[in-house]
This record gives sequence, structure tokens and C-alpha cells, in this order.
Amino acid sequence: METQSKINAKDVFINLGAIVALYTVAGSLINLLFRVINSAYPQITNGYSLGGTSISLLVSTLIIFFPIFILLMWLLEKDFVLNPEKQTNGIHKWFSYITLFIAGLVIAADLITVLYFFIDGQELTTAFLLKVSVLLVIGVGIFEYYLSDILSKLTAKKRNIYRIVALIVVLGSIISGFAVLGSPRTQRLHKYDEEKMQNLINIKNEVTNYYIEKGVIPETLDVLKTGSYNIQDIDQQTNAPYEYKKTGELAYSICAVFNNASIYSAESAKYNYGSVNWVHEQGRDCFDETINPNLYSKPSSVR
Repeated sequence: METQSKINAKDVFINLGAIVALYTVAGSLINLLFRVINSAYPQITNGYSLGGTSISLLVSTLIIFFPIFILLMWLLEKDFVLNPEKQTNGIHKWFSYITLFIAGLVIAADLITVLYFFIDGQELTTAFLLKVSVLLVIGVGIFEYYLSDILSKLTAKKRNIYRIVALIVVLGSIISGFAVLGSPRTQRLHKYDEEKMQNLINIKNEVTNYYIEKGVIPETLDVLKTGSYNIQDIDQQTNAPYEYKKTGELAYSICAVFNNASIYSAESAKYNYGSVNWVHEQGRDCFDETINPNLYSKPSSVR
């Protein structure tokens, strides 16, 4: 009864906060390392957003939540020194067993996946094996830590070793993430290029819609701006208009100035943007388009 009376709201919130921080850090760490692996061994479906917002969010989460996790675990350890019984009773014990159970499931699922791929004859690629290793290492680390905690074998020296190893892993992952991500300025330039690409794609679509309605392609983009067509013909980075030139009865070109060359291949570009090859070079680059009249019927007003 005396032990239970010492478990107060502070104990609940510190233990709960530590577990939430642990899950957040572990999840962000796994996802970040997966994306770093994808950048080193890219898949065909990786598009322009590789190393974009998602990695930014993961890096930001680690930078904020890892110190919170370390702080909360330090507060727990400090409380355990004053009240040793709290380490094996109450809310801490429950959360430790839950975490041990989840870590065990991750390890088992990880090993089952590898065994399944091997028995099924599927290709064990380098990227796949690296991702499996990431899950296994993180899962085993968490499992071993909380098992030692439950068995009361987690000494102050061992806790410090875990902290140092965790710090090295997290810092290494953040550095790797920045290597893929680039600086904030680099990311901003990538986002400008992505916006330009989306604007050019939209211009192409509206030129096609104009042809379907009028039976001809527009002479200038100003024609599209006077109707019900929705285009962004101004480069938001330079405030200069995109270049559009009618080069034939059914042909035209659209150009923009890009900060960097495409980070995807022609196959990947087609996967993300359709049949058109939107791969571009650094600087001014143009895309030549031609309307296929066989795909569209002329409006009845056009003869």
C-alpha cells in the first residue's frame, strides 16, 4: 500500500512522456534511415520529392524529441535512486512490459519477413537488407534495454552506455538526413523547381483543354488568362513569365529557368508525371509539346 501511495500524477506523466518520446524517436529514426537508404539505392518510383518535406519533418522530430526523451529518462532514473521500488512497480512496470512486447513483435516480424523473402525466392536487395538491419538493431536495442530494466540489471553505467550509443546513432542519422536533404536553402530551391514543374504541367493541360474547346492551340498564354482556364504563368521565384511559343499548327514549347537538374530519371519522371518526359537540366530548359488531333474531336463550331 505504501508503494502505491507514492505513484502520483507526476509518475504517470513522466513515464507516459518517456514512452511517447521513445516511440516517436524510434519511429522517426526508422523512417529517416529508410529514406537515406532509398536515396542511396533509389527505387524507380522515387519522384521529385525525394529528400523533401518528409525528411525535413523526420529530422526536425528527432532534433526536438530525442533531447526530451533523454531528459525524461534522466528524471526517471533520478526518481528511482530516491524511490527504488518505483522501478519494479506501478506505471513504469506496465509501460516497460508494453514496450518490451512491442519491441519483441518488431524483431519477430523482421525475421519473419527476411525468412519469407528467402523461402519465396524473392530478391534480397541491398536496400531491403539494410532496412531489415535497421529494424533489427533498433528493435533489439530497445528490447534489451527494457528487459534489463525489468530484471533490475540496468545499472547507472549501463544507462550511460545506452545514452552514448543512442546519441551516436541519432546524430549519425540526422547528419545522413541532412546529406540527403541538403541545407534549408537547397530545399527551398528544390521546392521552387517543383513548383515550376507543376506550373508547366498545368499550362500543358490547359493548352490541351483550349484545343479541345477551340480546335486550335493558343497563340500566347494571355489568351488562356482571359477565359475560364486556370494557369500560373509567372515564376514565383523570379517574377518573370514562363516562356511559351507556338512552333506549329499543333506544336508549342514551354520553358522555365531551373535551379538544379532533375534528381529523377526519365522512367521515374514518367511514373510521377505521366507519359511526358519532364526531366530538365539546370538553368533554362524547354519542353516541346505536340497536340495529337487523333486523340480529340474538334468542336462542332470548328470547320
